Amino acid sequence: MNAAAELLGLLRDRGETVATAESLTAGLLAVTLTDVPGASDVVRGGLIVYATDLKERLAGVDAELLARGGAVQPAVAEQLATGARERCAATWGVGLTGVAGPDPQDGAEPGTVHLGFAGPNGTNVLSTKLAGDRAGVRAAAVRVALEHFTTVLR
Repeated sequence: MNAAAELLGLLRDRGETVATAESLTAGLLAVTLTDVPGASDVVRGGLIVYATDLKERLAGVDAELLARGGAVQPAVAEQLATGARERCAATWGVGLTGVAGPDPQDGAEPGTVHLGFAGPNGTNVLSTKLAGDRAGVRAAAVRVALEHFTTVLR
């Protein structure tokens, strides 16, 4: 069983749903989840908030936080997750932000990734450094998000 199918199975067994707010991955996590047959039972939807202003307008990320530290920081991932959960009326929200490269952004080097998870018992953030080109960093971010979220659910 692949990681997305395993995650969706866990959510389905618990009667829970998920939504995403994606910057770095621009919808790649949502696509990966919805490639699994039966995903509509669990996946509520998602927000692609690639532009910084959309992080605030669509996902509810604090404008001051964005102005002060930019879009690539752990607190932004946390607020993206919370925004996805609230705006899509899901049990869980997952937020992804980071730098795919090749250039740094907001003082963060390529490969810097922050993943936020918001659920019924609060939020947590996983920050990591991933190697690879743009496509590799984005794919690895999705993989890490799936793996970490599965661990959170267990």
